[in-house]
This record gives sequence, C-alpha cells and structure tokens, in this order.
Amino acid sequence: MEAIPKLGIGIGLRTTHFSELLERSAQVDWFEAVSENFMMDGGRPLHVLDHVRRDAPVVLHGVSLSIGTTDPLDETYLTRLATLARRFEPEWISDHLCWTGAKHHNLHDLLPLPWTEEVLTHVAERVARVQDVLGRRLVLENVSSYFTFSHSTMSEAEFLSALVERADCDILLDVNNVYVSAFNHGFDARAYIDTMPRDRVVQLHLAGHSDMGTHLLDTHDAPVCPEVWDLYRYTIRRLGRVPTLIEWDGNVPPLATLEDEVSRARLICDEVDAETRTKNGGARVGRTFAA
Repeated sequence: MEAIPKLGIGIGLRTTHFSELLERSAQVDWFEAVSENFMMDGGRPLHVLDHVRRDAPVVLHGVSLSIGTTDPLDETYLTRLATLARRFEPEWISDHLCWTGAKHHNLHDLLPLPWTEEVLTHVAERVARVQDVLGRRLVLENVSSYFTFSHSTMSEAEFLSALVERADCDILLDVNNVYVSAFNHGFDARAYIDTMPRDRVVQLHLAGHSDMGTHLLDTHDAPVCPEVWDLYRYTIRRLGRVPTLIEWDGNVPPLATLEDEVSRARLICDEVDAETRTKNGGARVGRTFAA
C-alpha cells in the first residue's frame, strides 16, 4: 500500500487571512486551496499561495469538476487544473462526488447522485479520464444531502467504497457531512465510517453546520460541534491518524480561532494514539504514513 503523507492538521486558505499569513506563520501543518480560486495567470491569490507553499504542504480542492454530470468533462478546466498542480505540486487533488450542473450551466451547488450500478459505471469512467489528464489519483469527497433517490440500489458508503475499487481513486471523508446526512436520513454515522476502506481514505474534513430543527444544514460557518468531534475521535480510532482539515467557509473567524480548532484536533489524535499504545502494550500499530 502506498504511504499516505503525514500532514497532520490543516486549514483552508481563505482571503480573510491573506494579510496575516504574509506576516507570520500559522500554527497549522498544511493548507487546502480551492482550485478554482487560483486558476489565473497572476495576482495576489497566487502570490499568497506561493508564500505559504514555501513553508507548508498544500492540497488542491475543487468545487466544479462535476464528476457525476452527464455533460462531457470540461477539458479546458482539466488542463488548467493540471497546470496549477505542476506549479504547486500538491500532495493530492480532490473534488466532490456529486454533480454541479447540466448543459454547461453551473448551479454552484454540490448535488447528490443516485446510488446505482449505472451511475457507478458512469462516474468510474469519468474518474479514469480525469486521472489520465492529471497523472495521479483523484480524491473524492462525500457531500451532505437533504433528499434521497427512491431508485438507489445501494447506500452512499457502499457506492463510495465500490467506486474507489473500480476507478482506483481515493477518498476525502468529510466527517461533518457524514454526521449531517446521517441525521437527515436516519442512518448510523458510525456504520458509514466502518464501511470506508481503510487504505483509501487519505484526508478528513471537519466543519460546523446549522441545526434547522427538522434537518441539519451543512454551512461551514461555525465551530465543529461536540457530536462531530466525537465522530472524528471514532473515525481516527477506526482509520488511523488521517490528515485532517478544519473547513470554515462562511463567517470566517480570525486565524487564531482556526488555530484553536487545529489544536483540538491534534489533542484528539494524540489521545487516540495514547489509547492505542496502551491497548497494544506500548507498540504503535496502524497505517503507514510517509514523513
């Protein structure tokens, strides 16, 4: 099995923090940059990404690949993404297991798919094409959802596990999204985590959401809630110390607040490591990570 880079805990690169990041090093281990925000020839965003990349690893995270749509893949987009990757040499490139539009009209939303064999074949073929262009594995993230398709023949977790096997891609497991969707649809979030193939989950996301009473809304505009922290602890126990990102996109707080969230994630990882060593008589067991 290929070793997963031992990145630690990171944050998203947001314009709110650009000035401060040019003045000081953040107390974080790595950064996730939204791919589309840096597909340009010059300007301040690229300057900042160049700056942080000198000191820390970077991953690219897209929001408009639309891997599940029936539209042809956007070859221009893929070429620009490949060019960006050559410049910054990210640890990996990720996007979402969803569709974002049709007939070349971007809806600017991450829309769920029906979980069927037909869709599995369709998405796997498109993933193969993307990976050919990028020259590397694609990493796909589970999205939060608010409705299900009556003709689905498998669960989302089963679909995702089958997809990575068929397409030879990897998983960005958004723990908050698992929690949100589990609440909305009434499934067991821990059973979802248990279904994930251990050697294919290369990154985790943590984020905040909004409780709307009848459902949870994935808003990424608040601290990680206690229940998601608990699910994160369970995930780390099951999958190992997977590189983790604190994702905060709306009502973005001061950098120091995100650093506090990073510290909490590190503490949970350290506590799980200590539990594991105690349980195994002091020996460290689990996944292989590259230094």
